[in-house]
Amino acid sequence: MFTALHLAIIAPFLAAVFVPLLYKKIPSIHTGWFVLIVPAILFVYFLQYIPTTSEEGAVSAVFPWIPSLGIHFRAYVDGLGLLFTLLITGIGALVVLYSIYYLSKKRESLHTFYTFLLMFMGAMLGVVLSDNMIVLYLFWEVTSVSSFLLISYWYEREKSLYGALKSMLITVLGGFSMLVGFVLLYSITGTFSIQETIAATSETASHNLFLPAMLAILLGAFTKSAQFPFHIWLPDAMEAPTPVSAYLHSATMVKAGIYLIARLTPVFAVSGEWLWIVAGFGITTLFWGSFSAVRQTDLKGILAYSTVSQLGMIISMLGVGAAALHFDGANGNNVFIGATTAALFHLFNHATFKGSLFMMVGIVDHETGTRDIRNLGGLMTIMPITFTIAAIGSFSMAGLPPFNGFLSKELFFTSMVNITEFQQFNMDTIGMVFPAVAWIASVFTFIYSMIVVFKTFTGPLQKEKLDTKPHEAPFGMLLAPIVLVSLVIVIGFFPNVLSYTIIAPAMASILSPLLEQGQQFEVDIYFWHGFGTPLKMTIGVVIAGILLYLGMKKWKGVYRLFPEKLSFNNLYDQTLDKGEVLSQKIMGAHMNGFIRNYLVYIFAFIAAFLLITMFYKGAFTIDVSDTAPITIYESILFLVLFAAVGVMMFTTSRLTMIIGLGVAGYTVAMFFVIFRAPDLALTQLIIETVSVALFLLCFYHLPQIAKNLEPIRFKAVNFIISAAVGITVTLIGISAGSSRMFESISGFFKDYSYKEAGGRNMVNVILVDFRGFDTMLEILVLGIAAAGIFTMIRLRLAGRDEL
Repeated sequence: MFTALHLAIIAPFLAAVFVPLLYKKIPSIHTGWFVLIVPAILFVYFLQYIPTTSEEGAVSAVFPWIPSLGIHFRAYVDGLGLLFTLLITGIGALVVLYSIYYLSKKRESLHTFYTFLLMFMGAMLGVVLSDNMIVLYLFWEVTSVSSFLLISYWYEREKSLYGALKSMLITVLGGFSMLVGFVLLYSITGTFSIQETIAATSETASHNLFLPAMLAILLGAFTKSAQFPFHIWLPDAMEAPTPVSAYLHSATMVKAGIYLIARLTPVFAVSGEWLWIVAGFGITTLFWGSFSAVRQTDLKGILAYSTVSQLGMIISMLGVGAAALHFDGANGNNVFIGATTAALFHLFNHATFKGSLFMMVGIVDHETGTRDIRNLGGLMTIMPITFTIAAIGSFSMAGLPPFNGFLSKELFFTSMVNITEFQQFNMDTIGMVFPAVAWIASVFTFIYSMIVVFKTFTGPLQKEKLDTKPHEAPFGMLLAPIVLVSLVIVIGFFPNVLSYTIIAPAMASILSPLLEQGQQFEVDIYFWHGFGTPLKMTIGVVIAGILLYLGMKKWKGVYRLFPEKLSFNNLYDQTLDKGEVLSQKIMGAHMNGFIRNYLVYIFAFIAAFLLITMFYKGAFTIDVSDTAPITIYESILFLVLFAAVGVMMFTTSRLTMIIGLGVAGYTVAMFFVIFRAPDLALTQLIIETVSVALFLLCFYHLPQIAKNLEPIRFKAVNFIISAAVGITVTLIGISAGSSRMFESISGFFKDYSYKEAGGRNMVNVILVDFRGFDTMLEILVLGIAAAGIFTMIRLRLAGRDEL
């Protein structure tokens, strides 16, 4: 049944319907104030589930949709789903509040912006709260469509359209791959339910389709969460308004892939391939994103690549955490449970500091007119609050104490070091790469974090390079990022506020199906872990980061070793350009504007496909034992029909063709009479009479067909295709009548036509009662066509009168 939980998921969609009305009816009030109510109420509503999930419980509600296919709208709230839900609604409320002051109601089309934003919010809620894979996929693709609309919000800008199309192509293709993976899982387990699939893990792992399903699903997750090499869409998506970047590309949409990996870890973590692929792609993305961020000159570009990097960091920890299933001993298990803890903890931390940083960049752009760090500097004294937000957010992103990013980064280093103790899947040898790459990537993370702060707010003020006179933003625009950086500080000092309420229940959702029955785990996050390897790595990151930051001019030329022609962006552009040229050639070869050619392709394909398939499968069956004998009347009608068709093939007169077509139609009507179907015969006679009259009226004024105008090859192709189609249909008809796999439905109509519909004429009852909607829609289509024709005639006559 439909419950309050279902209503909470679709509430943003319902609210989106009323946004244009509010925008039009109450223009004096910023539309964002009305929209703010939705995520705020949803956030408070979902807080009530914390006690339930804290006890490792879950709440579910099922709304039947397509029972025959096992597709139901089952909303499922557990610890993992609640973590993402609170991020979606909480960050969503702050983003809407920020957008009220960022977007001008005089210059912006606010009703479209908030409609798209609410669509996205509802879609994300559907993704993280849907237990059914098909329903999850539907919401997944809605996030792609709504994000496309949000990124292209400023559609008059070419870069906005380019970034929107790029993000949609990559994420939608990944979504199709994910759908294939879901279907493969269904073929293994017989269910689309994620929880039922997790329960059947022991049967799943040994199946031949297990690895293909895993790879297909991971492709969808990697494209959504911008993992290398699919990361290229995220930087171009920064052309969206800053509230969109703060919401979609730091806290929600890019986390959808992380959610999917975390949710399906109990299904696939039994495989060593899962550990290597997830952790390997994550650590590669971590390095490449941080390395690429340093070379950017646009503040949003820096944050875009930093987001790519941070997402890779989270995914690498989820991959390492999967080793918990394979590690021998409780201590080993606890080590890798720590990696999952770090992933979920950093997921929350990243949303807080990155959301605040995106808002900070929006403020700088809003108040100075530029985001280019080459034109910025000296803003610390002019915009002190914005500087404070930038410093706290950046230092947390760099992993410096006492902020929350330091805690999750220490846990990250711990998990990367401990993975080298794992003696399976060659982790004790090749796995040494993980801590090394993690340390190098963290050095670059430190560098770009310093760039964001010091290149923007320190140094000389370059007023001549700014579009507007810089000044501090209004308090309303500062409020949302202040809330987020406050969380950065509070969670940094009191991390266990989240440990037992949010993090532990989310971990239980992931790890409980993997661990031995009754085995417990604890989440205890604290500052001091001893003077061990992780702390030494942090000190090394700070020292190396400071030295490299100060000496950037000496080594930044290394980026010239990576020419643009060899970049993934260039590969994407070249693929689209060459694909467009190739498609134009293919389309130009067969889409030439001649209907006759289109019919040739269609009929040739149908005949070839059906004939080959049915011969290959041995489906043709000819059994004439139950057929009635052919009478003299049927033989005569056949000869008449054959002669009429022959005349149509060889005549050069259009009128003769039409007459031959009419004779063929009337002959078919006579067959209906002989076969005792007077209704069909009457219908056929009416249709043929009207058709012949109309054709004669239309073609009377056309010239005769020139003799020998059509070459022999032209007629031969027509003959071959016509014969093939005729033979195919005839063989299929005979086979259908010769081999009945099921009892004929005619018996049903015979028994129930009078009993249920009160009619003695079965044909009429079928048309009017049993398929009444079909008949009604056919009449509707004909009515629409008639109205269209009548309108065109009236317009043509009206135009002629004006002349």
